[in-house]
Amino acid sequence: MFDGFVRFAPRCDDCGLDYSAFNVGDGPAAFLTLIIGTIIVVLAVWLELAAEPPFWLHIVLWVPLTTLLVFGGLRIAKGWLLIAEYKRGAREHGGRDPGARPSDSDRVDGSK
Repeated sequence: MFDGFVRFAPRCDDCGLDYSAFNVGDGPAAFLTLIIGTIIVVLAVWLELAAEPPFWLHIVLWVPLTTLLVFGGLRIAKGWLLIAEYKRGAREHGGRDPGARPSDSDRVDGSK
């Protein structure tokens, strides 16, 4: 499914499915950053209130943990989103096949 750490291969090696037809974009990275960031902030505030450690301990603990969780989960999240788009038959805006000819109602300028 992947050609690099988080880059999709052009096609599936087994079935030939074209991955370029799916638009995963930056959604997984944004969601992971927000979700993991929220969890880390809650844990950091809890640790500060419970033990009052020195500031350097927060840096040494939370920065690597956040980085590992975001980058580690990125591949899983991108794969999951591509699978979700495939199962639901997601297409580009308009809900029609990108290769299909536009109908008369799709034309903006009214020409035929």
